[in-house]
Amino acid sequence: MDPQEKADPKTDPKTYREFSARASLVDPRAKAYPQIDFHLEKDGKPVDLGHACRRPGVPMRGKLVVWFMGHSPELFHFLADEGFHVLRVHYANGWFNRFGKEPPPEDRYTLGKIRLEAATGEDFSELVSIDRPDGLAERVGQFLGWLEQQDPEGHWGEYLQSDPKNSKQVLWDRVILSGASHGATTSARFALHQKVDRVVMFCGPRDQYELWQGLPSATPKERFFGFSHVLDTGWSGDHYCRSWELLGLQAYGPIVDVDKQQPPYGHTRRLITEAQVGGDEKRAHSCVTPGKAAVRDADGNYLHKDVWKYLFTHPVEAIGQPVASDPSCQRELQAKTR
Repeated sequence: MDPQEKADPKTDPKTYREFSARASLVDPRAKAYPQIDFHLEKDGKPVDLGHACRRPGVPMRGKLVVWFMGHSPELFHFLADEGFHVLRVHYANGWFNRFGKEPPPEDRYTLGKIRLEAATGEDFSELVSIDRPDGLAERVGQFLGWLEQQDPEGHWGEYLQSDPKNSKQVLWDRVILSGASHGATTSARFALHQKVDRVVMFCGPRDQYELWQGLPSATPKERFFGFSHVLDTGWSGDHYCRSWELLGLQAYGPIVDVDKQQPPYGHTRRLITEAQVGGDEKRAHSCVTPGKAAVRDADGNYLHKDVWKYLFTHPVEAIGQPVASDPSCQRELQAKTR
């Protein structure tokens, strides 16, 4: 598909170079897995599209953001304005409706294993069987190769190994993983397995009955950043506080309310907001990322723009003072379901 140039009407003449392509076009090996709701087409329409964006004319940071959720033009434009390359690929995430229901499995690493197989295309779970070409990692590499051909001025190939034998292997140490909710959870699980530049977790991680969050991490823990709204059910259900503590993020500072402090928020890795969302739990869940649900000030500007910039750009070596674990955070939730 031909790239599109789009101008933001509020900030014209900013122009974005945007791309989309089907996974099955980029890599003929791509296939469907209907048993886990992972399709190439659905109801006669393609659903395997990947999306990418960059903005010419801004200083590039030399880092790629891989987004683990559906296409979000607002987020992509924000990141492009900040000098990032950004993309998403279609990967296996529909399995949660089948395997994520209560009661939780006896094996408290079950969902984490599925997430890791979805991200890598390697055999980690007995419940699913996803081939390497259909794992997120391989699809990112293939999409980068396609983008380099379509948009050589964009230098997408900088995130691929130069060795011709491994030309589609991603240079993960230059990649920021990010997602919201289900996507934040899978991005965190992948980062424990694969060293990356940083992880930005919006309204996540979840998996409140699992223990994988406490596994050893290939990515240093100070490179994990989280942001969520206090009315999100992830707080009432203790998803976020326990995931953050199992990840060890209390070693880098307290939980900070961004509505009461200014950047750099004590250099912490755990950020929350109490911004007005009309008591709507669903909006609270979605308002922490750029988009229609995001909170705006009286002038119509995003209220949390500085927060997003902090999450993606704050120097990882600048860390807050460690704090004790929160005794009110229920880290052991398994017994409540038995």
